[in-house]
Amino acid sequence: MAESTNTIKHVASPLARQTLQDSNLTRPVAGVQPIRLLPWLQVVKIGGRSIMDRGAEAILPIVDELRRLLPEHRLLILTGAGIRARHLYGVGLDLGLPVGSLAPLAASEAGQNGHILASLLAPEGVSYVEHPTIASQLAIHLAAARAVVGSAFPPYHHHEFPNSRIPTHRADTGAFLLADALGAAGLTIVEDVDGVYTADPKGPNGAQAELLRETSAAELAKQEGSLPFDRALLDVMATARHLERVQVVNGLVPGRLTAALRGEHVGTIVRTGAHAG
Repeated sequence: MAESTNTIKHVASPLARQTLQDSNLTRPVAGVQPIRLLPWLQVVKIGGRSIMDRGAEAILPIVDELRRLLPEHRLLILTGAGIRARHLYGVGLDLGLPVGSLAPLAASEAGQNGHILASLLAPEGVSYVEHPTIASQLAIHLAAARAVVGSAFPPYHHHEFPNSRIPTHRADTGAFLLADALGAAGLTIVEDVDGVYTADPKGPNGAQAELLRETSAAELAKQEGSLPFDRALLDVMATARHLERVQVVNGLVPGRLTAALRGEHVGTIVRTGAHAG
């Protein structure tokens, strides 16, 4: 009887009685390419400071372009935080708040931007949803409507990595993590510049800045200076499982987003560490 009971309780698994910290032991199962949950999904990240903070002049043309794209694509539209988040950082740092408390404060502004965008697209059935809904019910929402809006900030919040006083995982990183986890068809980052440059085009050496039509996360990691997206994005790109590339486009130029979603090269393409499998 005892032998029968032990057999029933035993679960055969390659990971049984093994440490999950040993990559050699987990590789046989962890190295398998995961399935794409939503391979037809296009993820679009709209910049907070670069687009949303500009008001109607920048937002309404983007909304019109997104509206025209709905018959062609099913979209997850993610919004970043802007100048108000930077004000929150400043006040929070003055008060001595830890990075884990600053992260949800900034994420709240990204959500507010999302609510604005969703309200403008409401006549098309588009709505704003929170992270738990995106995680568990995104497919059914996209079966009811052609697009859904959410916050691009990753939900680390109080679990944000304490390696910096400012949260390192912000909207661009969050958008990529989500798109890669869902196995999306692509991620387009919408900013107010034509792509990634060799130097900040708005900085003191802007005249010498050259647009990089195509580059890689590994190459950009060696480049000093600012980038049009979070530098932490380069780290998560290196371990991507699905997304082989991301395109950064200028949302202030009409038609750039449309062209990018149709597969045209109209900005900077950044190759990741993922390989087709």
